[in-house]
Amino acid sequence: MQRRTLLSLLATGALAPAAFGAAAQGNWPSQPIRLIVPYPAGGGTDFFARLVAPGMGEVLGQPVIVDNRPGASGIIGATAVAKQLAPDGHTFLLGDMTTYAVNPAMFDKLSYDPLKDLRTVTMTAKFDFLLVVNPNTLPVRNLQELIALAARTPEGLNYASPSVGTTHHLATELLARETGMKLVAITYKGGGPAVQDLLGGQVGLMFLDRATARPHIESGRLRPIAAAGAKRIAAYPEVPTVAEQGVKGFEVEGWQGFSVRTGTPDAVVQALQAAYLKAIAPAEIRRKLGEAGIDPVGGTPEQFTQYIQSETVKWGRVVRERGIKAE
Repeated sequence: MQRRTLLSLLATGALAPAAFGAAAQGNWPSQPIRLIVPYPAGGGTDFFARLVAPGMGEVLGQPVIVDNRPGASGIIGATAVAKQLAPDGHTFLLGDMTTYAVNPAMFDKLSYDPLKDLRTVTMTAKFDFLLVVNPNTLPVRNLQELIALAARTPEGLNYASPSVGTTHHLATELLARETGMKLVAITYKGGGPAVQDLLGGQVGLMFLDRATARPHIESGRLRPIAAAGAKRIAAYPEVPTVAEQGVKGFEVEGWQGFSVRTGTPDAVVQALQAAYLKAIAPAEIRRKLGEAGIDPVGGTPEQFTQYIQSETVKWGRVVRERGIKAE
């Protein structure tokens, strides 16, 4: 649905005239626009933001400046948008699954409410994830062999987690819940150290986004044994999904999207959505996103809100049942 909506809007340009006209009547934007990224520079979310920001700025007539506000599982960046003084549309957020759907379950007291303090603009992208193993540490070729190995390992199998509450972490906890495997999280401060220990054999497995996994799969240092999403990944058609290997209903993918502070005018929301669609339309931009394992999507604010609500229920249950606590 979201992909069809995106293609339709790109083809017709239907959003742009009304949205930009209404926004212009309100003298918006009247200054540079800040795009808050709640993670450090250099990661996947930052890469995406810096790729689309110039095109959005060109459409809107003001530069879109990427502002990294990392820390506290995305809370610092999200709070900066949710609690800004004026909902004038000159600051917006590129949040993700953790920011919107996981933090409410992870933290007893959260400085922002994703669905009350933030207003959705559009989902922007999804990311493929793969379950990979270090074949020298875990000599398995599919999920059933991993489950069998885990059954012979009473102490459990260690897995790498960039931090608590990430897609990498919660996907593994969901797999453990659904299969009964004992999987032990080894938590790192970021994806880089986690991947290095996976490559070094200190841990044996990890759910990893496709872009990060690709060079290590090609070198043979990592082996993909399952795709995490609902369907196989086009780049790895020989790798079956987790669901195809017996874990019915298993579906995990990374996702992210734009939001603004609640109270932001409708015309601004529509203009940001339209600017995003135009920014990702060029073939070169879509090629770069594809090479990074990023699938751009679109859709309405209402569709994004509904998706966040469903993901909040899903991951809240996993957090509670697995006893996951924020660090």
